[in-house]
Amino acid sequence: MLARNGNSRWIAADLLAQAEHAPDAGSYLVTTSARLAKQVQQEVAAQLQRLPDTNPARSSCEKTGAILLARNWHEAIAFVNRFAPEHLSLPEHSPALLKRIRASGTIFVGHLSAQPFGDYATGSNHVLPTGGWARRRGGLSANDFVKQITVQSISQAGYRRLARDVHIMARAEGLLAHANAVEVRK
Repeated sequence: MLARNGNSRWIAADLLAQAEHAPDAGSYLVTTSARLAKQVQQEVAAQLQRLPDTNPARSSCEKTGAILLARNWHEAIAFVNRFAPEHLSLPEHSPALLKRIRASGTIFVGHLSAQPFGDYATGSNHVLPTGGWARRRGGLSANDFVKQITVQSISQAGYRRLARDVHIMARAEGLLAHANAVEVRK
């Protein structure tokens, strides 16, 4: 979760919902607000007490959960993009912020967008990249089961626009047969 301000009860509830997935599920809040960090820390402790002793969130919070205080918003966003979370909550609805996120399996935008909605009702699936893999790919989708074939057809005008550049690149790579395959079509 990435937040500068917000409802600490709701933020804590979302952190615990994520932590509940497994005893080692990482659930993190990244913020620039020491005040919000403290409020969420207190709220997580209070809500955790209301969960059964066997709930995986207890172990997860002790082992892998954290509230991270960033020096500035740029640093906070950089951490999120490097960490590449499976789920990311942005309680503050900010199109500018959303544009800066480059790596996440799924993103929940706005204070009402609780993560369980994604688990059960709003369309993202449970097969999302974990362990930082969101830097490389998105969640599983129907496209993963479809064989795609690309088809290319170069018109005379397209040949005239592309031939010189392709010829130069092929020669620069030392692929003379590639360069020749373009050249012989002049």
